[in-house]
Amino acid sequence: MDRRSFIKKAGLATGAAAAATLAAPAIAQSMPELKWRMASSFPKSLDTIYGGAEVFTKYVSEATDGRFSIQPFPGGELFPALQVADKVQDGTVEMGHTASYYYWGKDPTFGFGTSVPFGLNCRLQNAWWFAGGGKEALNEFYADYNIVGIAAGNTGGQMGGWFRTEIKSLADMNGVKMRIGGFGGLIISKVGVVPQQIAGGEIYPALEKGTVDAAEWVGPYDDQKLGFNKVAPYYMYPGWWEGGSMLHVFVGKDKWEALPRSYQAIVEAAGAYSNDWMMAKYDVLNPKALRELVAGGAQLRPFPQDVMEACFQAAADTYAELTASNASFKKVYESMAAVRGEGYLWWQLSENGFDSFMMGQQRKKLL
Repeated sequence: MDRRSFIKKAGLATGAAAAATLAAPAIAQSMPELKWRMASSFPKSLDTIYGGAEVFTKYVSEATDGRFSIQPFPGGELFPALQVADKVQDGTVEMGHTASYYYWGKDPTFGFGTSVPFGLNCRLQNAWWFAGGGKEALNEFYADYNIVGIAAGNTGGQMGGWFRTEIKSLADMNGVKMRIGGFGGLIISKVGVVPQQIAGGEIYPALEKGTVDAAEWVGPYDDQKLGFNKVAPYYMYPGWWEGGSMLHVFVGKDKWEALPRSYQAIVEAAGAYSNDWMMAKYDVLNPKALRELVAGGAQLRPFPQDVMEACFQAAADTYAELTASNASFKKVYESMAAVRGEGYLWWQLSENGFDSFMMGQQRKKLL
């Protein structure tokens, strides 16, 4: 090889290497290195609902080549599981992974971020949040608490919980001490139930010791893991207070606003991915778990019609009272209710029409 040719080729190679070297830092320099903590309200043993936190943080890390690292902590590891929103609000941690309705005692408007009685199923909850104004309405409300909400999971329709004694009529609800989370406790108290809000990891011992007579959590897969069937035989349905329960990642508002827009976009994409992942996971795992629970002696029972109707009326009355007295609640409720009314009109023909036929085929053992 002659000297001139060698220099020319070496120059091209060096130039390409230099361009690559210059390009990489230019991109990297626009992405700051951040190490955040995210406290969950859920125990690590619940690999689907807590798993949503792990899926979320992994997505953010991989999308930023590890420059934005978020360490998740299971419920109770840093502080009590039901203090997550408070600790995000005061800056103790940058992020929280929780159900917003745990904080309805601060203001019942918090209930909408997860689920309210006789509200939305999973699909309609997503429709409201992502396209129907729910995200905007709730984040306007959350701003008063110095937090931003990111949708990051959904359990789908839940079961009505485990009861020591069978519920055969509305009268049987009177005096029952029941672990029930969020706004649903307020409604069910109006038909005589005594609600108790207990974190997930503490429900089994409360049910076993008789501190509560009944307990609801999520559905077959998680309930089987927590062993509720061992201490309460009657498995009631549906969980009318949680037709489609959304989980949130809460971010401190000041922390959120300081993030580069690229990181904000990645966090929102991670939440959307976790939202889909969690619902898909439950849809795969719940049927098998339900079969195993029934085979092990669980007694499936629907809530009696008089219970459903009384609770629906109690919810309607409560919504009317709160919309008259709480401006934030009124604004968010009206936003949600608009999607609910139109959604179930359409659902009767589309989803319900198809699903009803297919469920009939399943009962005939043709599927």
